[in-house]
Amino acid sequence: MQEERLKTGTTTVGLACKDCVILAAESKSTLGFMVSSKRAEKIHQIDDKIALTIAGGVGDAQAIIRLLRAEINLYKLTRNAEFTVKAVTTLLANVLQSSRFYPYMMMPIIGGIDKYGEHVFSVDPVGGIEKDRYISTGSGSPMAYGVLENDFKDGLTKEEGTRLAVRAVRAARERDVFSGGEDITVVTIDNSGVNFVDKEKIKEFAK
Repeated sequence: MQEERLKTGTTTVGLACKDCVILAAESKSTLGFMVSSKRAEKIHQIDDKIALTIAGGVGDAQAIIRLLRAEINLYKLTRNAEFTVKAVTTLLANVLQSSRFYPYMMMPIIGGIDKYGEHVFSVDPVGGIEKDRYISTGSGSPMAYGVLENDFKDGLTKEEGTRLAVRAVRAARERDVFSGGEDITVVTIDNSGVNFVDKEKIKEFAK
């Protein structure tokens, strides 16, 4: 039972803003009621302008990330075309649905930008897809949603979105016992690619 609870507590956030997508997460991972890491990486780039956050079992998430990266690279090499955010999400949903009787224990947020605009999706462990302008997953998501519901609006700039994402994750860290760690990680995704926000700037927004 302890193995099944490995690194299940977390808070991740995704926002679709003006000309960009913001993903944010805290960095605490747990093994039952023990903190196994204070610097867990919960945001991973899977393509030039697409990244995902992880909530759930870290081994399952790492396996999925490897699979998605391989499939995307193979598609781009054979088709000489870009993978859209919706296509990545559908691919992941199909993989999870095909494993529904022995599911991958994860609920990622996939965020990215393509020729169709800015996109944020969540995918549940059996392949259900939800798209929204803002999403939070993990044990701290109720607290994060309280901040997002109050302050999100369409057309947020990159800086406004980053500040809101940090505030949402910080609120979860304050009230959810399974969220915390030493850092809040934030990435911005725009036409220049996936960019990690400077730690000092995040600390400034978290004050």
